[in-house]
Amino acid sequence: MIDPRQFLSAMDAADIRFVTGVPDSLLKDVCACMEQDLPSDRHAIAANEGSAVGLAIGHYLATGRPALVYMQNSGLGNSVNPIASLADPEIYAVPVVFLIGWRGEVLRSGEQLSDEPQHRTQGKITTAQLEVLGMPVRVVDASTDVHSLVPEMTDLAVSRGGPVAMLVRKGSFETFSRKDVYDDSHLMARETAIEAILNSLSDVVPVVATTGMASRELFEIRKRDQSGHQRDFLTVGGMGHASQIATGIAISRQERKVICLDGDGALLMHMGGMALSGRMPNLVHVVLNNGAHDSVGGQPTYARSLRLSEIAQAFGFANVHRVSDVETLKKVIEVCCSGEESQFVEVLCRRGARPDLGRPDRTPGENKADFMCFLGSSGDK
Repeated sequence: MIDPRQFLSAMDAADIRFVTGVPDSLLKDVCACMEQDLPSDRHAIAANEGSAVGLAIGHYLATGRPALVYMQNSGLGNSVNPIASLADPEIYAVPVVFLIGWRGEVLRSGEQLSDEPQHRTQGKITTAQLEVLGMPVRVVDASTDVHSLVPEMTDLAVSRGGPVAMLVRKGSFETFSRKDVYDDSHLMARETAIEAILNSLSDVVPVVATTGMASRELFEIRKRDQSGHQRDFLTVGGMGHASQIATGIAISRQERKVICLDGDGALLMHMGGMALSGRMPNLVHVVLNNGAHDSVGGQPTYARSLRLSEIAQAFGFANVHRVSDVETLKKVIEVCCSGEESQFVEVLCRRGARPDLGRPDRTPGENKADFMCFLGSSGDK
């Protein structure tokens, strides 16, 4: 397997001076190493993958050297515009080296590795996407000699004047233990916060939950309580889009309160949507802020040092709240559900999840059908 520090050494040998991207579970160990070992002027966790490409372009314009951009393959969609419209050899000809985690990998035999539902289609089309973008691709696995490959791909990016990609298979990197200097043990667990919110809602309130741990915990709570899953839409993929799904429901069903359970990393990824969400009087936007990309390794987000509630107020939310204890959270949710204006709730919680946390055992199609039935809308069952 690849030692993450050896990968950083290979980057130095290739004269890659800047790294940016959005964390991925397959890359979590090398990302943790970058976070710990690289200074802030050499590494930045971006809000989304397109922004990471923009940072890489800016770095090249300022230094004449290509940057490395890391992401999960599901993030390719966010990066297509700056790749095709800016970095492409026929436009600004900016060399960029991509490091992409290949969730839902398809083997040469045509067999697809088992993965979560949201990664199945993306895994199948990843190589085709890169081909359409004209990007030379090399596959990275546990036996790859990164001291040879990274300089090779960097030179190729420079010579072609455009992006190149290293597609990383599961299990390629050795484990890297990051030193943790941030103590959030005094804060409530995210699952505790979700349970408190659910206990404060009536049975007629729909809930839209963001991707990752929050949706898994929501599903587990409903399963444990045998209360059914029909009230919840689990945004199992599409990070950053749960708030606009909830807003779309709120626009179309203005007679109902709608709850969005969001994450801080997801909120930052597509924050512009708040300009519309903040004007929906029947929307309660709850952000579970633990300052981390918790589902893919716990890498920090900038939300740790931001007051998201104040940002929400500036975006137009009529009422904003910031809470850090269960009892206050329950009271705030009850107030929000009885109010007639848009509501934003920032919930400070700690990182991590219980080790036995399960995954939804219902398909996205079943989730959609049950949820639409709950809303009283038509659709395929």
